[in-house]
Amino acid sequence: MQYIEIQVEIQNSIESELIMAELLKLNFESFEETETILKAYIPQNIFEETETMQIVHNFEVKCSVNIIEQQNWNQVWESNFEPISVDNFVGVRAHFHPSFQNTEYEIVITPKMSFGTGHHATTYMMMQLMQHINFKEKSVFDFGTGTGILAILAAKMGSTNILAVDYDDWCIENATENFAQNSVSFIDLLKADTAATNEQFDIVIANINKNIILDNLLLLAKSVVKSGMVLLSGLLQEDESEIVAASTHFGWKHVETCTKGNWIALKFAA
Repeated sequence: MQYIEIQVEIQNSIESELIMAELLKLNFESFEETETILKAYIPQNIFEETETMQIVHNFEVKCSVNIIEQQNWNQVWESNFEPISVDNFVGVRAHFHPSFQNTEYEIVITPKMSFGTGHHATTYMMMQLMQHINFKEKSVFDFGTGTGILAILAAKMGSTNILAVDYDDWCIENATENFAQNSVSFIDLLKADTAATNEQFDIVIANINKNIILDNLLLLAKSVVKSGMVLLSGLLQEDESEIVAASTHFGWKHVETCTKGNWIALKFAA
């Protein structure tokens, strides 16, 4: 599979967040930001050029479109990736970076067009929320695992029963490699495009986007035990009221909202 990379010249972080919000509606999967450039990635087979260019036109920004071959992804990623630390709780790095000092947990990630390196606000906030939850011997369902980063963190925090799900072949391949690299190969990995499962879990994690979360909310509700915990992200601030309102149908209690830029992560008690 080939990916499309959109490079957009931006004026500030607010403009970047607004453009990302629109591109998410077109199913763009991951983003990279600098002070002047926003890069967005989407599988070529679902890329809608007309709709994308309309968004760019509406914001009156300059844009370029590139095709990224799978074999070139690591080179592209390595040229932009820097280690990241979340509150000295967890550090995320590549294999070519030195180990972290004074960090409780360390994760080594090499993505293959898979979302989730810790740099994007949604993944960062999910790890922040996880920091204050007891995962020891808890069962975990990670829906939309991407690189597997959140499942890996759950394992390192003591969870021994983890199901990670994604629909994309590259994500499955990438997560498998990242699980092995972090010595957590006991995580069950399943290719699926819904949150349907015959199990129930203590903690349910979904870091995807609003539409997929809403489409799967009933299935996610069925997958969490009573008195369990649900973490949701891939969401914008404007999505909060709709997600919270939908969650009340399942008796969830909205416990916390974490905010970073225009993005949010939500914590619910089931």
